[in-house]
Amino acid sequence: MAHDNVVVVGVDGSEPSVSALKWALEQARKRGAELRLVCIYELPSYAAHTIATGHIAEEGQHLYAAAEKMITSMAKSVEGQGVKISWELVDGDPSEVLVEMSKKVALIVVGGTASRSGRIADRLLRTVSTAVPAYAYCPTVVVPHQGGDSCLPVKHVVVGVDGSEHAKMALQRAVWEADRWRGKLSIVCSVNVDAVSWVPQFSLDDDFFEEIASSVEDQLVAVDEGRDIDVEVHVMQGNPVVLLTELSKEADLLVLGTRGRGGFKGLLLGSTSQAILEYAACPAMVVPRRVREGDDVGPDHAVESAGL
Repeated sequence: MAHDNVVVVGVDGSEPSVSALKWALEQARKRGAELRLVCIYELPSYAAHTIATGHIAEEGQHLYAAAEKMITSMAKSVEGQGVKISWELVDGDPSEVLVEMSKKVALIVVGGTASRSGRIADRLLRTVSTAVPAYAYCPTVVVPHQGGDSCLPVKHVVVGVDGSEHAKMALQRAVWEADRWRGKLSIVCSVNVDAVSWVPQFSLDDDFFEEIASSVEDQLVAVDEGRDIDVEVHVMQGNPVVLLTELSKEADLLVLGTRGRGGFKGLLLGSTSQAILEYAACPAMVVPRRVREGDDVGPDHAVESAGL
């Protein structure tokens, strides 16, 4: 079932959420979509102990009033710019609420984190910018804590592929974004020999890389729908996390797929997409395994022009 043409952005008044809002506004404008600001708040754990005293209602009202003041101010900052704006306050867990919303909307946008300590506790607690991309039903864009504004407009899209069927879906979304923004698309496939104990040297000759490039081009033909975009295919040797993180410094949007391992093991050990999200210098779109064909459609330039 097709998702509604709505871009949801999670906001909390912080600098990362302001950057996410700016990026989401431009994406909504390009899509001719509604932009919905969502603030999710929940009572602190200690408040549960005050239920018997009757103070819980007062505290809830205070939090709601503060959240309402913040979100109305942020909504006003993007009004009158040719995009339909709406906002919503929700009491609950931010990750759970946004994942539930992802079942019906086209895109979720959230701000990244400034913390990069790499500690296990941080990996487990950094839920919004990692759990939402991993479990959402639509693509999620994580806008970095710094540098998001410099990536607008999107002139260069980089997508990582590995030949899997799910990477094909990420490639299609990357094609759409390159077409939507009239930007250049770089398709990157990394051959990570460090991941295996031994690889015969003759297997990594020019013919080997050319064969991989040819298979990537076949995937592109299967998803590009005849769109006229500037595309380059790069087959490179190295760790995909290192390569794509480095390429993110030259890109305006990074598109990634995820195999959807999820669960505690996925959070603890991480994945290629989670590791790249932590260090990417540009906004990163994660196309989760739950995305299905027909959930969304690519840009129709006639419609977009009329919307502008």
